[in-house]
Amino acid sequence: MVSMAYKKSMTMLATESNVILKTRELCETISQDIEFLALQGQVERFLGDESAKLQYQSVHELGDQLHQKQQANVELSELEIKQFEEARQSLVENEVVSDFMAAQQSLQDIQKTITKYVGMTLELGRVPEAEDMQEADGGGGCCGGGCGC
Repeated sequence: MVSMAYKKSMTMLATESNVILKTRELCETISQDIEFLALQGQVERFLGDESAKLQYQSVHELGDQLHQKQQANVELSELEIKQFEEARQSLVENEVVSDFMAAQQSLQDIQKTITKYVGMTLELGRVPEAEDMQEADGGGGCCGGGCGC
């Protein structure tokens, strides 16, 4: 037997419910936002640049290899560390890659913020105020988990 609470939550999620309509409206607003479009353009620029993708992938693979060695308690040579740091520095200096990484971080931050607002709304039963959001971050707006410190 299906509970009444379950049936009510299902009507909230129905295709034409107010919640879904407003969610779609939010998605439409995001997809048309000039900042979002710029971030998306930076991601697409990276995805269209084969040399930047190859450079990005090779640096990450090298980093993974070094991390695996460390996990296996194998001491890294100074040469390995130097080669990785040089490759990473070259990667950061590549404008296409650095723009991509910044865009990726910004998009993740946007997603986290929206998710936090919705989660706090469900938790509090009301739209969260700025103070609620700061408290969720640990009070100081940072070092509570959401600021990347």
